[in-house]
Amino acid sequence: MKKTLAALATLFAANSFTAQAAEHLVVGATPVPHAEILAFVKPTLAKEGVDLDIKVFNDFIQPNLQLAQKNLDANYYQYRPFLDDFNKTRHTDLVPVVGVHIEPFGAYSAKYKTLAELPDGASVAIPNDPVNTGRALVLLAENGLITLKEPGNPQSTQRDITANPHHLKIRELEGAMLARSVKQVDLAFVFANYALEAGIDTSSALIVEKGKDLYVEYLVARPDNLQDPGIQKLAKALNSPEVRNFILTRYKGQIAPGF
Repeated sequence: MKKTLAALATLFAANSFTAQAAEHLVVGATPVPHAEILAFVKPTLAKEGVDLDIKVFNDFIQPNLQLAQKNLDANYYQYRPFLDDFNKTRHTDLVPVVGVHIEPFGAYSAKYKTLAELPDGASVAIPNDPVNTGRALVLLAENGLITLKEPGNPQSTQRDITANPHHLKIRELEGAMLARSVKQVDLAFVFANYALEAGIDTSSALIVEKGKDLYVEYLVARPDNLQDPGIQKLAKALNSPEVRNFILTRYKGQIAPGF
């Protein structure tokens, strides 16, 4: 009888451990605001039996690679066009779960207060990844600084510039370097997450992308774990009224809820 009880106790303990392990969720994120928002929902998830482990990344490639290789259960740092391009070029099948927030993409200057002050030959830093290169060029075109072969085409490259009347010197930089470049160039396009991390007020942007619901930042998973309880609990928490209020009060309009 004692052996039977001991065996049952061992089996129960093993099953309990397995259940707990199944609810251990490793999520990759960039530092601000993504990791901060995840940290906000961590206590809520803990009450629901989900142990959220947040892994912070400072680049845009590794979080997707690590997710595809199953070193992460999910990530939270990107918008849909970037994800689609990554899946296409890297032959992965990562899937969006829920949209969480919208970040303004803008151009900043430490030297000038208006676009009109930009001199001829001004140096302009833009992202070097294909999706965001076009995004920045479209904004330059919309503000009359350049002309593109296909106005509004987010797939544009510098080869598609048909007119550059101010002789802008456009440099393509890694996304994480753009915030640091603000003091080194005349105008730099910076993602809001890096602007916030660098202490740049997003309201000071000389160019701001507006009305781009396309650029909602998503929680992303894989087809094989999309419906896992832990992923679904995290998705629900990230789309909660509490998170909406946290985004509004913590970031004071510098980012906005995307749900």
